[in-house]
Amino acid sequence: MSEEILINVTPRETRLALIENGLLQEIYLERRSRSGFVGDIYLGKVVRVMPGMEAAFVDIGLERAAFLHNSDIAPIGADGLEIRPEDSAAATIQTQLREGQMIVVQVAKDPIGSKGARLTTHLTLPSRNLVYLPRNNHIGISQRLESEEERERLLSELQQCLKEPGVRNSGGYIIRTAAEGAVASELQEDIRFLQKLWAAVERRIERGKEIRVLYRDLPLYLRAVRDLLTPCVEKIRIDTPDAFREISDFIRDFMPEFLTRIELYSGERPIFDLYGIDDEIDKALGRQVRLKSGGDLIIDQTEAMTTIDVNTGAYLGSKNHAETVLKTNLEAATAIARQLRIRNLGGIIILDFIDMDDPEHQRQVIRTLNKALEKDHARTMVTAISELGLVEMTRKRTRESLGQTLCAPCPVCEGRGRLKTAETICYEIFREIVRVARVYENDELLVMASQLVVDRLLDEESSTLADLEVLTGKTIRFEVEPMYTQEQYDVVLY
Repeated sequence: MSEEILINVTPRETRLALIENGLLQEIYLERRSRSGFVGDIYLGKVVRVMPGMEAAFVDIGLERAAFLHNSDIAPIGADGLEIRPEDSAAATIQTQLREGQMIVVQVAKDPIGSKGARLTTHLTLPSRNLVYLPRNNHIGISQRLESEEERERLLSELQQCLKEPGVRNSGGYIIRTAAEGAVASELQEDIRFLQKLWAAVERRIERGKEIRVLYRDLPLYLRAVRDLLTPCVEKIRIDTPDAFREISDFIRDFMPEFLTRIELYSGERPIFDLYGIDDEIDKALGRQVRLKSGGDLIIDQTEAMTTIDVNTGAYLGSKNHAETVLKTNLEAATAIARQLRIRNLGGIIILDFIDMDDPEHQRQVIRTLNKALEKDHARTMVTAISELGLVEMTRKRTRESLGQTLCAPCPVCEGRGRLKTAETICYEIFREIVRVARVYENDELLVMASQLVVDRLLDEESSTLADLEVLTGKTIRFEVEPMYTQEQYDVVLY
């Protein structure tokens, strides 16, 4: 599997695309006006404690107060480490926090929709190979590292590094997936970097008496290099000299073996245009995804969950019906995994595959889906096919989806995705005319509406209007209002 990372940097926006075997798999966006906050550490102020929810709202200087649940709070002991009570249910939110209290928190999830950011007091600082837990002595390793021999080697190397002179004997570490193949000197470099970083954060905590940022994560293009760069990545192409130099310095300091894979793109065509990324993004904002077999996916994202419906479409198959359904579902399973990554869909996801009677066919589809999801950087969980033929799954959501980042609700339909028909609006206008006629004694009424609605009133609904004038005893006039949407109208005295 060959991968490429494309980075497009402008003064207002950074865009990053992860390409696998020539196909877009993930897209990351960061805008100066609304960059993400996940991983940032703040000194915040508790503004409201909610005993009924076992949670508190904390002001960290963002537009909306952030949410901190009791389960994400650990009291700090005299040694600066988290205290883990034997019975976590015993510590209520009132005993943990009080209004007006200053507290050090880290953003676990970005603000999404109408919800504020999600916070935690379990602080972590990431580097290339390790995640530092400054308030916890836990030593762990990523579950994605499957080789038991490599896991044992890395844990042994880390333990040896922590015994080296000059290494601070507090805090825990988690070995990241990217550490596969790392040697002791690389782990030592990461440990030194992380401990210096935490020392700087501690100094800011001691000086802080008001709401402020204590630590801000790296910009998108450096985070991506830190988190996405693996031996599978053959090229990193950047289209801006300044970002190229910054990334080169970062790689030279932390991963010199990848230095030959970085490349400054200086072609005349925009880098995303050259690789067709913009077209892929436009497709990812639509509801329908065409499958090569002729079938399709219909993807609907709501506040509560995302639903994905699989259809056979024009595909008839060359064998029996069961084989046709299986082929479409297998192709859909792979396409769904890719769409989840491109669109960054998270939370609860319901998959409605085409009904399959054969249990072995069902198992094949679930196996294909799980295999395709193995490449996903976000944590996923998939259930078996239910009695209703649905697959329930979850995908960890830490930032807004691609649609939420790039789009806003339609001001005409207000996010419904549908408009009332011109006929429906005409009948609403008739009811409003009757209501106004009963209240006021004017001889004439004026109806202001869109061109489409006025045309219908004067054409298909003309006989109804004539009856209405007789019923109300009033003359009804019309005026086209160019600025009105199809659903807007006014009935006023003339």
